[in-house]
Amino acid sequence: MTALTQETLSELEEIAARYPEARSGLLPMLHLVQSVEGRVTPEGIEACAEILGISAAEVSGVATFYTMYKRKPVGDYLVGVCTNTLCAVMGGDQIFERLKDHLDVGNDETTEDGKITLEHVECNAACDYAPVMMVNWEFMDNMTPQSAVQLVDDLRAGTEVSSTRGPRLCTWREAERVLAGYPDGRVDEGPGAGPSSLVGLSIARERGWTAPESDAKPQDDGKSLGAAAGSPADEADSNPTEAAAVDESSSATERGAEKDEAK
Repeated sequence: MTALTQETLSELEEIAARYPEARSGLLPMLHLVQSVEGRVTPEGIEACAEILGISAAEVSGVATFYTMYKRKPVGDYLVGVCTNTLCAVMGGDQIFERLKDHLDVGNDETTEDGKITLEHVECNAACDYAPVMMVNWEFMDNMTPQSAVQLVDDLRAGTEVSSTRGPRLCTWREAERVLAGYPDGRVDEGPGAGPSSLVGLSIARERGWTAPESDAKPQDDGKSLGAAAGSPADEADSNPTEAAAVDESSSATERGAEKDEAK
């Protein structure tokens, strides 16, 4: 049924076994398939479906929903250029056009040497470093058309390149194996945050600002000997309409007691 090796099939089963509900392992399983096959293949879909006890259509539905799963072969380096609003106006559109010309490829296409797959991507949540690129899901910040060309040339030449806020870049297949849950030992390489992200923290420290104390009351642990939890008065505290009803009920009871005493 599948061209995947027994080693890969065993790892797929291992991933599924990590979760109380085996189906929850589908996302990392698909990443493992990509790390081996270079894309999500029909064989990979069938293997995941068989292991999880679901249909191939269900697996395919997931694989076609998320943009990180590819149905065409990907090069050694997946180079994404953010062309969403802020990055675009800061130069992202020019970077993307320059790379298309330089690499002689269009969107979602791979160079003839199989080294670079180029795509435009939506917001990378790094607007403070616009325009931003990603290589195999690692950030490359404050890019220009010139630095973008240098980046892809270095990657094609085999020069070691490090992310702006992360580790040395590995190949796309290696990155996919990490996403499947098999660490490569690079997680602590490079800075985790850049200066632009830390400006607010720096200002707060300079001015002695701190977060306000919480006004939240301790929650009842259910062991209190006071009023029973869930009584009408307790429930009414959070609802003005119910509070008014409780007050009215109490007043009626008191009036009834006064009449009884008068008799």
